[in-house]
Amino acid sequence: MSGVNIARLRLRNQQIAQHDFRTPAKLVSHLGAVQAQDYAGGKWAIGLRLPNASEADIEAAIAERVIVRTWPMRGTLHFVPAADVRWMLALMASRVVAGSAGRYRSLGLDERTLERGGEALAIALAGRRSLTRPELYRVLDEAGIRSADGRGLHIIAHHAQKGLVCFASHAGKQPTFVLLDEWVPPATMLDRDEALAELAKRYFTSHGPASLQDFAWWSGLPLRDVRAGAELAALHIDRMRINGVE
Repeated sequence: MSGVNIARLRLRNQQIAQHDFRTPAKLVSHLGAVQAQDYAGGKWAIGLRLPNASEADIEAAIAERVIVRTWPMRGTLHFVPAADVRWMLALMASRVVAGSAGRYRSLGLDERTLERGGEALAIALAGRRSLTRPELYRVLDEAGIRSADGRGLHIIAHHAQKGLVCFASHAGKQPTFVLLDEWVPPATMLDRDEALAELAKRYFTSHGPASLQDFAWWSGLPLRDVRAGAELAALHIDRMRINGVE
């Protein structure tokens, strides 16, 4: 298989050169996760893969809670299917949290401070309330937890990765945050092997032809996990060697 053919297949599987889906929810489920660090860019990434999609369609999918924006992998914001957000966080975000220990120390965010921050966020957002980032910073400051110098955002992101909060709809130009369990309905939780298999199946189906190294970069998982995922999803994945690379 030539490099040109690999590129053509990737464009098809990533739904750029062909459109197999009609809704943001089904598209995001196919892709597994869509980069959304930049909110407008994330909406474009979904829209260009759907026929006749409008910005309103994507905003509606967020408001209807079928896709969710949060930090599931690599410490980067993505849109993910609402039904999958919890097992994705458990599988991938926990690794990011562990790897952030040094950054937390440099910001003076010890375990107790992070815990207190989570308690303050939970109280402020309880009852299906949604608050903007500046409003949550005020909540933290009033609880005696300094939000300046990037501490507030790291506290919010930490508790998003732990499954406490997530993004909701925008209020004007401002993103808002809610409690995940109040925003997203309960869904089936996958165990670790099931999650690895499901993630591998979705990645190679939607991004292939690709290597295990590609999957490791995309997911942020170590090679031992991506190898295990590929083996567990073997019935759904075709294999070939191209220039010595599987």
